[in-house]
Amino acid sequence: MTRQEQRPNVVLILADDLGYSDIRCYGGEIDTPNLDRLAAGGLRMSQFYNTARCSPSRASLLTGLHPHQTGIGILVEDQRPHGYQGFLNDRCVTVAEVLRSHGYGTYMSGKWHLTGNTDRLDGAWPTERGFDRFYGTLAGAGSYYNPATLTRDTTPISESQLPGDWFYTDAISDQAASFVDDHIAKRARDPFFLYVAYTAPHWPLHAPSDDIEAYAGRYDHGWDQLRARRMQRLFGEGLLDEATELSQRDPDVAPWDETPHQQWEARRMQTYAAQVTRMDLGIGRIIDALESQGQLDNTMLIFLSDNGGSAEGQPLGYVDEALDPRPTVNRLTRHGERVYRGNTPDVVPGPESTWASYGRGWSNLSNTPFRRHKSWVHEGGIATPFIVHWPHGLHEAGTIRHAAHQLPDVIATILDATDVDYPRDYLGRDVLPPEGTSMLHTWDNMRGTPKSEHTLCWEHLGHAAVRQGRWKLVRAHPDDWELYDLNTDRTELHDQALDHPQIVTQLATAYQTWAKRCSVIPREQILKHAGAPQEITVELAGDERA
Repeated sequence: MTRQEQRPNVVLILADDLGYSDIRCYGGEIDTPNLDRLAAGGLRMSQFYNTARCSPSRASLLTGLHPHQTGIGILVEDQRPHGYQGFLNDRCVTVAEVLRSHGYGTYMSGKWHLTGNTDRLDGAWPTERGFDRFYGTLAGAGSYYNPATLTRDTTPISESQLPGDWFYTDAISDQAASFVDDHIAKRARDPFFLYVAYTAPHWPLHAPSDDIEAYAGRYDHGWDQLRARRMQRLFGEGLLDEATELSQRDPDVAPWDETPHQQWEARRMQTYAAQVTRMDLGIGRIIDALESQGQLDNTMLIFLSDNGGSAEGQPLGYVDEALDPRPTVNRLTRHGERVYRGNTPDVVPGPESTWASYGRGWSNLSNTPFRRHKSWVHEGGIATPFIVHWPHGLHEAGTIRHAAHQLPDVIATILDATDVDYPRDYLGRDVLPPEGTSMLHTWDNMRGTPKSEHTLCWEHLGHAAVRQGRWKLVRAHPDDWELYDLNTDRTELHDQALDHPQIVTQLATAYQTWAKRCSVIPREQILKHAGAPQEITVELAGDERA
C-alpha cells in the first residue's frame, strides 16, 4: 500500500440547530443508535464549541478561520460598506480546496448557506470552493418536502423532478452514501473528503407522521422533568462533573405544570425528535456505505452541530398573505395546499402545510444543562456534541476528552491527519493564515503531552466571549462582561467579575486584540448604518408564551 492510499478519508457531518444534550450519547432521550455506535467506537468531546449561528459556523468549520475573517460575520446579507459582505471572500480557502489540490475527491451533500447569491455563480458556490460534486440547498432553512434552491452541482432541481415520497433529510443521506460508492468505483486509489450538512433538526418542524408517533408519550412529562433526567444522564456518561449545577429554567418559560396546551407542546418536541432520528438513520446508511466499501476503519468521521438549540419563533399567518415573506418559505405545498406559518395550538406540526418551530421551552431542554440558546455565546449557544470515529487513527475507543476546542481546530486537525499543509496562497489568492490548533494530541494520549491550552474567542450580534483555561469572560450585547470559572461552574451561574477585576481586564484585552485582528465589526456600527436585517430580528418573534 502506498503512502497516498494510507491517507485517511474524511467524513464531516454537521447537524443544524441541534442542542448539546439532544442525542442519546450526550444524555438525551432521542433515539440515535448510529451516533451512539460511533461514540462507543470512537471519542466524544465534552467542551467543543461552535460559533452560535449557522452561516458563521459553516464558514469557520470549512476554512479554519474565524467567521468574520471570511466575510460572513452574521448571515448571508450583504451589509457593506458598514457591515459584512455575506459570502465567502478571497482571503479564505476551504478544506475541500486544500484537500482536492492534494489528490482527494471532494463531495458535499446538504445545506451550503455561505452566499446570498443563490440564482447565479458568484465565486462562493460549493463547486467554486473546492467540491467536485454538490447536491443540496444553497440557502438556509427550507421545507423538508420541497426546499428552495435545491441544486445538483450548479443546476437547479425543479419540484417536478422530485418523487412523491421525497424527503430532504433522506435525500441528503442517500446522496452522501452514493458519493462514497461512486468515488470507490471511479477513484479507488484516492482518498476522499465528504461534507454532509443536514438541515435537521432546524425548523420548520417537518417529519413523517409515523416518525412522530414513535415518540408518543415521551414528552408528556414536560421540560422540567426531562431537563433533570438529562442532567443525571450527563453525569452518568462522564460528560459533566457531578458537582455541576443545572441552570434554572429559562426565565421566559413557564413551569410545565402551568403551561397550557400540553398535548400540543409535547407534539412539537415529538416532531423535533423525529427529525433527529431520521437524520441518525441516514447517518447509518452512510456508515453502511463506508463499511461495504471497506473504508470505515480508515475514515475520520466527525459529527457536530452548528449551534445550540433555537428559541426562534415564527410570525403567524398564511405565507401567501404575508407582505414580505422570506423567499425560502413556500407559499403552497407540492399538492397546492396553503402553508400556515407560526406556532399555535390550532396547527399540529409535521405536515408540509405547516411551518413551525419548537419554542423556547424545548430549546431550553435541548441545551441542558446550560443557559441561553442559539445566537448567544453563553454555553447554551455554542456548546455542541462532538464525536470522532477513526479506528485507524485513535488508540482508545469509547473515551471522552475534556479539553476545550472550537471550529477552526477542525481543519487544523484534518490537515494534520492527512499530512497536508495549509497554503499561503491559493490560485493567486492571498490567503489568511489558519487560526486553529490540531486536536490529535488531545484525542490520542499515545501521542504524548497535549499542547498548551489556547485562547478561544467568539462574537455574534455583539454577544462576545473569550476563554483562557478555566476562565471565560462573556457578555450578552449590550450588557456588561460576566466572568465564570468553567472548571467549577460550567453552567455559568456564579458571576465572579467583581471578585476578579484583574482577570476581567486581562481577558477583555485579549478579546479586543482578537477582535481587531480578525476583522470583527462593532455591532453598534452595523445597527447605526444598516439596521438589523429581518432574518436577524425574527429570532424572538412569534408567540412562544402563548
